[in-house]
Amino acid sequence: MNKKKIFNDPVYGFITVPSDLLFDIIQHPYFQRLRRIKQLGLTEFVYPGALHTRFHHALGAMHLMSIALQSLSGKDNRISDKECEASMAAILLHDVGHGPFSHALETAIFNQVPHEQISLHIMELLNQQFNGRLQLAIDIFTDSYERRFFHQLVSSQLDVDRLDYLNRDSFYTGVSEGKIGADRLLKMLNVHDDHLVVEEKGIYSIESFLVSRRLMYWQVYMHKTVTSAEQMVMKIMQRARELTQRGVEVPASPNLQYFLKQTVSILDFERDPSIMKRFVSLDDYDVWSGIKVWAHHPDKILSYLSTCMLERKLFKIWLSPTPFDEEFLAGVRELAQDHFDLSEEEVHYLVVEGKISNNAYESGGENINVLTKSSTVVDVAHASDLPNIQALSKKVEKFYVCYPKEIARLSL
Repeated sequence: MNKKKIFNDPVYGFITVPSDLLFDIIQHPYFQRLRRIKQLGLTEFVYPGALHTRFHHALGAMHLMSIALQSLSGKDNRISDKECEASMAAILLHDVGHGPFSHALETAIFNQVPHEQISLHIMELLNQQFNGRLQLAIDIFTDSYERRFFHQLVSSQLDVDRLDYLNRDSFYTGVSEGKIGADRLLKMLNVHDDHLVVEEKGIYSIESFLVSRRLMYWQVYMHKTVTSAEQMVMKIMQRARELTQRGVEVPASPNLQYFLKQTVSILDFERDPSIMKRFVSLDDYDVWSGIKVWAHHPDKILSYLSTCMLERKLFKIWLSPTPFDEEFLAGVRELAQDHFDLSEEEVHYLVVEGKISNNAYESGGENINVLTKSSTVVDVAHASDLPNIQALSKKVEKFYVCYPKEIARLSL
């Protein structure tokens, strides 16, 4: 069978699968599931074109990894064929542990189980199936391989994961401010003492990359309407789980039903192989099919929230640079209790408060390092003669409260 396949990608053009192992990973059911998980969860409620999937993103990140490795090899950095294949396998599988709706339900379905841990567990299962051929990819993914720059290409503040999702999400949402010059950035990379660095002439490209990242976070990933939709679907899942665990019948697909009934931790995944089999059959369609049924559920909270999601009647959301006054929040909760005839314990399903934050660059720790012309390595925040990067290192926090628009009208 010819496994040297080519994908026609709308962002980069033709993407080649360079080895049999990578082709077999892509063909595996665990990876094919990513076709059924949207990259941006509920962002399509704001940007209708944001329908691309984790499958698209993984292939794009693999493509950028191949460009990065070719560029580094051309600068007299020794990279073996085995290391090249393992790096591409690691980035191909870096998101394989995402559940339905990507980040939105990461804490609502499981008990604090980050997708990175599930990705690693799936990689270990695949490694068994592929007779140990993924061991180097796992070592790179976990940062246990001695040549650390391979891990930094997979996971760092300037990795091919970020380069692809900014380009791809910008393309599909139509938010042109997020588009970055990934090709130039990749060609500016080099290796110094087995760590990834950027050549000094690439400083302004990094600044542009970080500015684009900040804009994409506030215009797309943390858009207030997207935040409202994500909070609503989280509350739907929390209510469905609460009812199920109280013994109330909540119809769902068998695999979703299992996770509604059980409180699953990463230790449970490791102890019981059947849990992973259920997880790798779970995708966005399980949740949407549940929401369609739950819109007619006798529980008024579950049916109300589900109907609102189906009809895009999203909660009103207010943002503030400081925490909301408790008296104001108490008034909103009281209005919700009276209008929807809720108990004090139930009102949190319809009045949701929290905080979102972002800093485009974290100075300190895993920095973006610049290799100067004098062969010294400095943090990009100190290498630039512009104040932008230091400003982008500052964390921006916004507090939010969201609640039904019926309440918003009553509070006016």
